[in-house]
Amino acid sequence: MYLVVVLVTMFAAPVASIALDLRFGDPLVALVGKWFVFWTVGVRLALAGGRQIMQPGFTANEIFGIADRKAWLIVRELGLANLAVAVVALASLVKPAFVAPAAVIGAIFYGGAGVQHFVAGGRSQKETVALASDLFAFVALAGYAVWALSV
Repeated sequence: MYLVVVLVTMFAAPVASIALDLRFGDPLVALVGKWFVFWTVGVRLALAGGRQIMQPGFTANEIFGIADRKAWLIVRELGLANLAVAVVALASLVKPAFVAPAAVIGAIFYGGAGVQHFVAGGRSQKETVALASDLFAFVALAGYAVWALSV
């Protein structure tokens, strides 16, 4: 199920949304920002944050390989941070001024998380999925953020 959620929120849904929205004539890069912020920062981090708050053992055990329940407090705090960022990204659909700041935050988060997964080595299959999707999201979000901050 983890792989399906990641593939849908990080790749399929943003690409499908961009394809549907292209007919309105917005620049492609603006659509990349709009939909990657909504799906990868908004929906993905809302789902991750909710799961980290409700089931911290999944992230601790399955993603980071930490069996100690003492890690659950930190995972829950990560979940709250993810949820806070997600709310701003989700609100960007009705408040477009939120897109660029959410893209910057998302790029920093996903870029940093991707680097951490890479450096850690000895990755599980789920951590490899997290690594690939995090770096992909970083490229999309950072590319948009650079464009948005330069226009």
